[in-house]
Amino acid sequence: QVQLIESGGGLVQVGGSLRLSCTASGRTFNWYAMGWFRQAPGKEREFVAAITWSGSTSYANSVKGRFTISRDNAKKTVYLQMNSLKPEDTADYSCVAGIHGTTAWGSYDYWGQGTQVTVSS
Repeated sequence: QVQLIESGGGLVQVGGSLRLSCTASGRTFNWYAMGWFRQAPGKEREFVAAITWSGSTSYANSVKGRFTISRDNAKKTVYLQMNSLKPEDTADYSCVAGIHGTTAWGSYDYWGQGTQVTVSS
């Protein structure tokens, strides 16, 4: 069993930065792909970024060049550095863990509770 705890969300102005963290419990963290999804009110959940156990990354086109996903296996933590934030980045961001680092929510086995990011204009 893996538990995921997100932190780092908050209110930021347009153009600002935030770093989200997701810390996992369990001894098999190193073997899991980790990812971030987000959901804004009234919108469908969407893929943001993922990183495999070996460090390969993938991003949604909407965040490419602005967001960076990384992981620290020793700390069992995955990060999402978000720069040049836009109002459309406002959403609840959830951390996920699974065997495969895909863009599909259903392919992941564990999900966190989420952390709110609000970008004000």
